[in-house]
Amino acid sequence: MMSDNNTDPTSENTVVQQDETRQRVRARYGEIARTAARGCGCGPAACCASPTHPSSTDPLRLGYTAGDLQSVPDGAEMGLGCGNPTALASIQPGETILDLGSGGGFDCFLAAQRTGPTGRVIGVDMTPEMISKARANAVRGGYANVEFRLGEIENLPLADASVDLVISNCVINLSPDKPRVFAEAFRVLKPGGRLAVSDIVALRPIPEELKADFAAYTGCVAGAASVAEVEAMLKGAGFVDVRVVVKESSRTFINDWLPGVQAGDYIASAEITARKPAMSPRDGRAGAAG
Repeated sequence: MMSDNNTDPTSENTVVQQDETRQRVRARYGEIARTAARGCGCGPAACCASPTHPSSTDPLRLGYTAGDLQSVPDGAEMGLGCGNPTALASIQPGETILDLGSGGGFDCFLAAQRTGPTGRVIGVDMTPEMISKARANAVRGGYANVEFRLGEIENLPLADASVDLVISNCVINLSPDKPRVFAEAFRVLKPGGRLAVSDIVALRPIPEELKADFAAYTGCVAGAASVAEVEAMLKGAGFVDVRVVVKESSRTFINDWLPGVQAGDYIASAEITARKPAMSPRDGRAGAAG
Protein backbone atom coordinates (compact mmCIF):
# COMPACT_ATOMS: atom_id res chain seq x y z
CA MET A 1 0.00 0.00 0.00
CA MET A 2 1.12 3.55 -0.67
CA SER A 3 2.46 5.53 2.24
CA ASP A 4 0.51 8.69 1.33
CA ASN A 5 -2.75 6.78 1.72
CA ASN A 6 -1.87 5.32 5.12
CA THR A 7 -0.54 8.26 7.05
CA ASP A 8 -2.53 10.55 9.31
CA PRO A 9 -3.30 13.50 6.99
CA THR A 10 -3.53 15.87 9.96
CA SER A 11 -0.17 15.06 11.56
CA GLU A 12 2.50 17.72 11.43
CA ASN A 13 5.07 15.40 9.84
CA THR A 14 2.65 14.36 7.11
CA VAL A 15 1.71 17.95 6.31
CA VAL A 16 5.37 18.97 6.12
CA GLN A 17 6.31 16.00 3.93
CA GLN A 18 3.40 16.62 1.58
CA ASP A 19 4.33 20.28 1.24
CA GLU A 20 7.95 19.39 0.50
CA THR A 21 6.77 17.02 -2.23
CA ARG A 22 4.61 19.73 -3.79
CA GLN A 23 7.50 22.19 -3.71
CA ARG A 24 9.79 19.75 -5.50
CA VAL A 25 7.20 18.86 -8.13
CA ARG A 26 6.43 22.56 -8.61
CA ALA A 27 10.12 23.32 -9.13
CA ARG A 28 10.47 20.47 -11.63
CA TYR A 29 7.51 21.52 -13.73
CA GLY A 30 8.48 25.17 -13.47
CA GLU A 31 11.78 24.20 -15.09
CA ILE A 32 9.92 22.38 -17.84
CA ALA A 33 7.80 25.46 -18.56
CA ARG A 34 10.81 27.77 -18.61
CA THR A 35 12.88 25.58 -20.94
CA ALA A 36 9.93 24.60 -23.17
CA ALA A 37 11.21 21.01 -23.05
CA ARG A 38 8.80 18.26 -24.04
CA GLY A 39 8.27 15.06 -22.13
CA CYS A 40 10.62 15.53 -19.20
CA GLY A 41 7.86 15.41 -16.61
CA CYS A 42 7.81 11.65 -16.98
CA GLY A 43 11.50 11.18 -17.67
CA PRO A 44 14.86 11.85 -16.02
CA ALA A 45 15.75 15.40 -15.07
CA ALA A 46 18.53 15.48 -17.68
CA CYS A 47 15.94 15.42 -20.46
CA CYS A 48 14.89 18.96 -19.63
CA ALA A 49 18.03 20.16 -21.37
CA SER A 50 16.70 18.88 -24.69
CA PRO A 51 13.24 19.36 -26.20
CA THR A 52 13.85 16.30 -28.39
CA HIS A 53 14.76 13.86 -25.62
CA PRO A 54 13.42 10.37 -26.42
CA SER A 55 11.26 10.40 -23.29
CA SER A 56 8.90 12.78 -25.09
CA THR A 57 5.80 10.69 -25.71
CA ASP A 58 4.31 11.05 -29.18
CA PRO A 59 0.74 12.31 -28.56
CA LEU A 60 -0.47 10.20 -31.48
CA ARG A 61 0.40 7.14 -29.37
CA LEU A 62 -1.84 8.50 -26.61
CA GLY A 63 -4.96 8.71 -28.77
CA TYR A 64 -4.75 12.26 -30.06
CA THR A 65 -5.07 13.02 -33.77
CA ALA A 66 -2.96 15.11 -36.11
CA GLY A 67 -5.93 17.46 -36.28
CA ASP A 68 -5.86 17.88 -32.50
CA LEU A 69 -2.21 18.93 -32.63
CA GLN A 70 -2.74 21.34 -35.49
CA SER A 71 -5.73 22.99 -33.83
CA VAL A 72 -3.95 24.30 -30.72
CA PRO A 73 -1.25 26.99 -30.27
CA ASP A 74 2.38 25.91 -30.66
CA GLY A 75 3.83 24.87 -27.30
CA ALA A 76 0.50 23.89 -25.73
CA GLU A 77 1.23 20.16 -26.14
CA MET A 78 4.24 19.51 -23.92
CA GLY A 79 4.59 15.73 -24.04
CA LEU A 80 3.59 15.34 -20.39
CA GLY A 81 0.52 13.16 -20.76
CA CYS A 82 -0.13 9.43 -20.59
CA GLY A 83 -3.50 9.32 -22.36
CA ASN A 84 -6.27 11.44 -23.84
CA PRO A 85 -8.92 12.37 -21.26
CA THR A 86 -10.84 14.53 -23.74
CA ALA A 87 -11.59 11.37 -25.73
CA LEU A 88 -13.02 9.69 -22.61
CA ALA A 89 -15.26 12.49 -21.53
CA SER A 90 -18.02 12.70 -24.18
CA ILE A 91 -17.91 16.48 -23.87
CA GLN A 92 -21.19 18.21 -24.72
CA PRO A 93 -21.73 21.78 -25.97
CA GLY A 94 -22.26 24.28 -23.19
CA GLU A 95 -20.58 22.29 -20.42
CA THR A 96 -18.24 23.76 -17.81
CA ILE A 97 -15.05 21.71 -17.66
CA LEU A 98 -12.19 21.66 -15.14
CA ASP A 99 -8.71 20.36 -15.98
CA LEU A 100 -6.58 19.35 -12.98
CA GLY A 101 -2.91 20.15 -13.64
CA SER A 102 -3.51 21.95 -16.91
CA GLY A 103 0.13 22.56 -17.87
CA GLY A 104 0.46 24.39 -21.18
CA GLY A 105 -3.28 24.15 -21.77
CA PHE A 106 -3.41 21.42 -24.44
CA ASP A 107 -6.37 19.46 -23.08
CA CYS A 108 -8.15 22.68 -22.08
CA PHE A 109 -8.03 23.94 -25.65
CA LEU A 110 -9.30 20.64 -27.04
CA ALA A 111 -12.10 20.64 -24.46
CA ALA A 112 -12.98 24.23 -25.38
CA GLN A 113 -13.42 23.25 -29.00
CA ARG A 114 -15.91 20.57 -27.96
CA THR A 115 -17.88 22.56 -25.39
CA GLY A 116 -18.07 25.50 -27.78
CA PRO A 117 -18.64 29.22 -27.18
CA THR A 118 -21.53 28.58 -24.78
CA GLY A 119 -19.28 26.42 -22.59
CA ARG A 120 -16.38 27.21 -20.31
CA VAL A 121 -13.06 25.55 -19.49
CA ILE A 122 -11.00 26.19 -16.35
CA GLY A 123 -7.46 24.94 -15.98
CA VAL A 124 -5.85 24.72 -12.52
CA ASP A 125 -2.11 24.32 -12.04
CA MET A 126 0.12 24.95 -9.02
CA THR A 127 3.11 26.08 -11.12
CA PRO A 128 3.16 29.84 -11.87
CA GLU A 129 5.32 29.32 -14.96
CA MET A 130 2.80 26.87 -16.40
CA ILE A 131 -0.09 29.25 -15.73
CA SER A 132 1.75 32.07 -17.51
CA LYS A 133 2.54 29.81 -20.46
CA ALA A 134 -1.05 28.56 -20.72
CA ARG A 135 -2.51 32.06 -20.52
CA ALA A 136 -0.20 33.24 -23.30
CA ASN A 137 -1.24 30.23 -25.39
CA ALA A 138 -4.91 31.08 -24.82
CA VAL A 139 -4.38 34.62 -26.03
CA ARG A 140 -2.52 33.47 -29.13
CA GLY A 141 -5.22 30.92 -29.92
CA GLY A 142 -8.13 33.28 -29.25
CA TYR A 143 -9.70 31.04 -26.60
CA ALA A 144 -12.10 33.45 -24.92
CA ASN A 145 -13.90 30.63 -23.08
CA VAL A 146 -10.76 29.27 -21.35
CA GLU A 147 -9.20 30.56 -18.15
CA PHE A 148 -6.31 29.37 -16.01
CA ARG A 149 -6.12 29.62 -12.23
CA LEU A 150 -3.13 29.16 -9.97
CA GLY A 151 -3.89 26.63 -7.26
CA GLU A 152 -3.33 23.17 -5.82
CA ILE A 153 -5.52 20.31 -6.98
CA GLU A 154 -5.89 19.31 -3.31
CA ASN A 155 -7.43 22.76 -2.61
CA LEU A 156 -9.27 23.78 -5.75
CA PRO A 157 -10.04 27.50 -6.26
CA LEU A 158 -13.61 26.77 -7.39
CA ALA A 159 -17.05 26.89 -5.80
CA ASP A 160 -19.05 23.83 -4.82
CA ALA A 161 -21.10 22.15 -7.57
CA SER A 162 -19.80 24.49 -10.27
CA VAL A 163 -18.55 22.20 -13.07
CA ASP A 164 -20.03 19.45 -15.24
CA LEU A 165 -16.83 17.54 -15.93
CA VAL A 166 -13.40 17.09 -14.35
CA ILE A 167 -10.53 15.89 -16.54
CA SER A 168 -6.83 15.35 -15.84
CA ASN A 169 -3.84 13.90 -17.67
CA CYS A 170 -1.06 12.17 -15.74
CA VAL A 171 -1.14 14.59 -12.81
CA ILE A 172 -3.04 13.07 -9.88
CA ASN A 173 -0.35 10.40 -9.42
CA LEU A 174 2.03 13.24 -8.50
CA SER A 175 -0.12 14.38 -5.59
CA PRO A 176 0.99 13.35 -2.08
CA ASP A 177 -2.68 13.42 -0.97
CA LYS A 178 -4.71 11.69 -3.65
CA PRO A 179 -7.84 11.11 -1.50
CA ARG A 180 -8.04 14.88 -1.01
CA VAL A 181 -7.79 15.42 -4.80
CA PHE A 182 -10.73 13.11 -5.46
CA ALA A 183 -12.71 14.67 -2.61
CA GLU A 184 -12.14 18.12 -4.10
CA ALA A 185 -13.13 16.91 -7.57
CA PHE A 186 -16.34 15.53 -6.05
CA ARG A 187 -17.00 18.82 -4.26
CA VAL A 188 -16.76 21.04 -7.34
CA LEU A 189 -18.78 18.72 -9.60
CA LYS A 190 -22.47 19.39 -10.05
CA PRO A 191 -24.77 16.52 -9.07
CA GLY A 192 -24.64 14.07 -11.96
CA GLY A 193 -21.26 15.44 -13.05
CA ARG A 194 -18.47 13.26 -14.44
CA LEU A 195 -14.79 12.59 -13.93
CA ALA A 196 -12.60 11.39 -16.82
CA VAL A 197 -8.90 11.00 -16.10
CA SER A 198 -5.87 9.49 -17.81
CA ASP A 199 -3.29 8.59 -15.19
CA ILE A 200 -0.65 6.13 -14.07
CA VAL A 201 -1.53 3.14 -11.86
CA ALA A 202 0.71 0.57 -10.19
CA LEU A 203 0.42 -2.98 -11.53
CA ARG A 204 2.41 -4.53 -8.72
CA PRO A 205 4.39 -3.31 -5.70
CA ILE A 206 7.00 -0.75 -6.67
CA PRO A 207 10.47 -1.49 -5.22
CA GLU A 208 11.47 0.72 -2.32
CA GLU A 209 14.60 1.89 -4.13
CA LEU A 210 12.44 3.15 -6.98
CA LYS A 211 10.04 4.87 -4.59
CA ALA A 212 13.01 6.55 -2.94
CA ASP A 213 14.21 7.96 -6.25
CA PHE A 214 12.57 11.36 -6.41
CA ALA A 215 13.32 11.59 -10.12
CA ALA A 216 10.99 8.63 -10.45
CA TYR A 217 8.31 10.38 -8.38
CA THR A 218 8.26 13.44 -10.59
CA GLY A 219 8.51 11.01 -13.49
CA CYS A 220 5.07 9.52 -12.75
CA VAL A 221 6.40 6.24 -11.36
CA ALA A 222 6.89 6.14 -7.60
CA GLY A 223 3.69 8.04 -6.80
CA ALA A 224 1.38 5.64 -8.61
CA ALA A 225 -1.46 3.99 -6.68
CA SER A 226 -2.81 0.55 -7.50
CA VAL A 227 -6.07 0.02 -9.38
CA ALA A 228 -7.74 -1.11 -6.16
CA GLU A 229 -6.48 1.95 -4.29
CA VAL A 230 -7.74 4.32 -6.99
CA GLU A 231 -11.14 2.63 -6.96
CA ALA A 232 -11.30 2.82 -3.17
CA MET A 233 -10.33 6.50 -3.10
CA LEU A 234 -12.96 7.43 -5.68
CA LYS A 235 -15.69 5.47 -3.89
CA GLY A 236 -14.56 6.94 -0.57
CA ALA A 237 -14.99 10.42 -2.04
CA GLY A 238 -18.58 9.55 -2.98
CA PHE A 239 -18.27 8.66 -6.67
CA VAL A 240 -20.31 5.91 -8.33
CA ASP A 241 -19.92 4.03 -11.63
CA VAL A 242 -16.18 3.89 -10.98
CA ARG A 243 -14.10 2.27 -13.73
CA VAL A 244 -10.30 1.93 -13.99
CA VAL A 245 -9.25 0.40 -17.32
CA VAL A 246 -5.54 -0.40 -17.63
CA LYS A 247 -4.01 0.28 -21.06
CA GLU A 248 -1.50 -2.55 -21.38
CA SER A 249 -0.02 -1.06 -24.57
CA SER A 250 1.13 1.97 -22.57
CA ARG A 251 3.86 -0.08 -20.86
CA THR A 252 5.95 0.20 -24.04
CA PHE A 253 6.27 3.99 -24.05
CA ILE A 254 6.47 4.10 -20.25
CA ASN A 255 9.74 2.16 -20.46
CA ASP A 256 11.15 5.12 -22.41
CA TRP A 257 10.52 7.51 -19.54
CA LEU A 258 13.24 6.12 -17.26
CA PRO A 259 15.75 4.30 -19.45
CA GLY A 260 17.25 1.22 -17.84
CA VAL A 261 14.58 1.01 -15.13
CA GLN A 262 11.86 -0.87 -17.04
CA ALA A 263 9.15 1.13 -15.30
CA GLY A 264 6.56 -0.57 -17.49
CA ASP A 265 7.07 -3.70 -15.40
CA TYR A 266 5.46 -1.88 -12.49
CA ILE A 267 3.09 0.76 -13.88
CA ALA A 268 0.77 1.46 -16.79
CA SER A 269 -1.54 4.19 -17.99
CA ALA A 270 -5.21 3.79 -17.17
CA GLU A 271 -8.50 5.37 -18.19
CA ILE A 272 -10.34 6.36 -15.02
CA THR A 273 -13.99 7.37 -15.10
CA ALA A 274 -16.59 8.00 -12.41
CA ARG A 275 -19.77 9.95 -11.74
CA LYS A 276 -21.14 12.06 -8.91
CA PRO A 277 -24.65 10.85 -8.04
CA ALA A 278 -27.51 13.01 -9.32
CA MET A 279 -28.67 13.23 -5.73
CA SER A 280 -25.68 13.46 -3.41
CA PRO A 281 -26.13 12.94 0.33
CA ARG A 282 -23.05 15.13 0.77
CA ASP A 283 -24.64 18.25 -0.64
CA GLY A 284 -28.34 17.45 -0.59
CA ARG A 285 -28.94 18.84 -4.06
CA ALA A 286 -30.44 17.09 -7.05
CA GLY A 287 -29.57 17.74 -10.65
CA ALA A 288 -27.84 16.46 -13.75
CA ALA A 289 -24.73 17.38 -15.63
CA GLY A 290 -24.96 19.22 -18.89
